[in-house]
Amino acid sequence: MSSNRFADFELSEEIVRALSGLGYEQPTDVQSKVIPIALKKQDLTVKSRTGSGKTAAFGIPICELVEWEENKPQALILTPTRELAVQVNEDITNIGRFKRIKATSLYGKESFAKQTAQLKQKTHVIVGTPGRVMDHIERGTLDLELIRYLVIDEADEMLNMGFIEQVEKIIQKLPKDRVTLLFSATLPKDVEKLCHKIMRNPVDIEIAAAAGTASNPLIDHSLITVKDGDKPKLLQDLIVVENPDSCIIFGRTQEQVDKVYRQLDQLGFRCGKIHGGMEQEDRFKVMNEFRKGAFRYLVATDVAARGIDIDSITHVINYDLPQDAEGYVHRTGRTGRAGKAGKAISFATPGEDKFLANIEGYIGFEIRRRKAPSKDEVSLRQAAFEKKLSVQPTIKKDKNEQLNKSIMKLYFNGGKNKKLRTVDFVGTLARIEGVTAEDIGIITIQDSVTFIDILNGKGPHVLEVMKNTTVKGKQLKVQEAKGN
Repeated sequence: MSSNRFADFELSEEIVRALSGLGYEQPTDVQSKVIPIALKKQDLTVKSRTGSGKTAAFGIPICELVEWEENKPQALILTPTRELAVQVNEDITNIGRFKRIKATSLYGKESFAKQTAQLKQKTHVIVGTPGRVMDHIERGTLDLELIRYLVIDEADEMLNMGFIEQVEKIIQKLPKDRVTLLFSATLPKDVEKLCHKIMRNPVDIEIAAAAGTASNPLIDHSLITVKDGDKPKLLQDLIVVENPDSCIIFGRTQEQVDKVYRQLDQLGFRCGKIHGGMEQEDRFKVMNEFRKGAFRYLVATDVAARGIDIDSITHVINYDLPQDAEGYVHRTGRTGRAGKAGKAISFATPGEDKFLANIEGYIGFEIRRRKAPSKDEVSLRQAAFEKKLSVQPTIKKDKNEQLNKSIMKLYFNGGKNKKLRTVDFVGTLARIEGVTAEDIGIITIQDSVTFIDILNGKGPHVLEVMKNTTVKGKQLKVQEAKGN
C-alpha cells in the first residue's frame, strides 16, 4: 500500500467523495504511480499483477478528465471478456457517480439494438470487448470523433484470446490525438510491439512486488502429483482438509467443469459453475452470487481467470494444470488479493512434466510438492468441515451499497417521444426548494421513459414534489425505479 491519500491527488471533490463512499481509503502501489501521470495526460504501459487495483488506477483519472458537458464518448476501455467489461463499467459508474459520468458497456451475446439505443444517449465512457466494439464501429453506431482516452486492459489476455489484430483495427479508427494507457499482468513481445506502434513516448511502470509473475508473497503455491482417475477423491479430501472460505476450482474444458460441478453438488457442497458454453445471463448470475458469498465453491474454465474482482478468495485449485504458463499466473492471481493471504494448489498427472517445467521456468521458482491428505488428516478435519458446511452463508454487501444509500433512481413515463430533453428535467428539478443541480445525477432519456438519479438523500422529497409538477408543461407519472 502507498502512504498517499486519494485527496493528495489533484482530484475533484465529486471523485474524492465517491471514493470515500466506496471505502477506498489508501491508494495501492499501482494507483499511486499511475494516477498522477495519467492526470498529466501521458501515455502509459503498466505491468502489474491482477488484484493490484489497476481498474481504479485508470478509472479514477478517466472519470476526472472526461468533460461532463460533452455528449459524445470521450474514453474507450477495451477488455478481453464480457465479465470484465461489465465489472469495469460498474466501477467507472461508481467512481464517476457524483460527477454524473455515464458509462456504457458493449459486449457480445447482448442485444445489439439495446446497445445502439444506449449509445444514442449522452455517454462519456465506453467499456467493451474488441469484437462488439468493432461491430458498432463498422455499423456506424459508435461515434469515435471525440475519443481522447484509450485504455487497453489485460493486454496479454487480449493476445492469448486472439484479439490483438482487432484491437489494432479499432486503434486505427481512433483520433491520433489521444492518451493511451495499456495494462497487463505480463508483457509478451507482441504486446511490447503494439505499445511501440500506438504510443508516444510512454512512461513504463512496473510494480516490482509482482514483476508480472506469480511471485505474490501472499500466495502459498503447492502441487500434488495424482493419477487422472484419482482426482475426484483427491479433490474431496483436499476440500475437507483445507476447508476453504471461498474457492475457485479450475478445469481445462467445459466437460471437465460440468463433471466436477456434478461431483461437488452430489456431495452436498454449495457450488456454482461457469464456462463459455453457458448463456451470458447465467454466467453473470453465477458470478454475482459467488461475489456475494452465496456459495463457497466455483468450478470454472479459464473464462473465469480474468474479470473476477473478489478480494476474499482464499483458495485456487487447479484441478487440471493450465496448458500455458501465463494461464497459471492469471488463475492463481484470483487469490492473495487486496493484502490477504491465499493458497494455490495444483494437481499434476505423471505425464504433465512438460507443462509443469514451462510454468516453473516462467514464474521463476519451483512449486512446493506436497502429499495428498492422509485418511487420518481427513478424519481429523471432517467435523470442522461439516460444521462450516452446515452454516448458512452470510451474503456480502455490494461495495457500492454505502455509496448508493443516498441515491434514489426515479422513473418518469415520458422521453424523446414527448420531445423531452435533459435540460428540461434539470431546469424543473433545480427549481424545487432545497434541490440544486448538484443533487441531480445521471439522466437517461429513452424513447418513452426517463430515469434520473437523485443524489444526497433528496430522492423522496423530489418524488413527492414531482407527482404534482409538470416537465415542459407535461404532467408525467413518476415513481421510484426498481431494479434499474
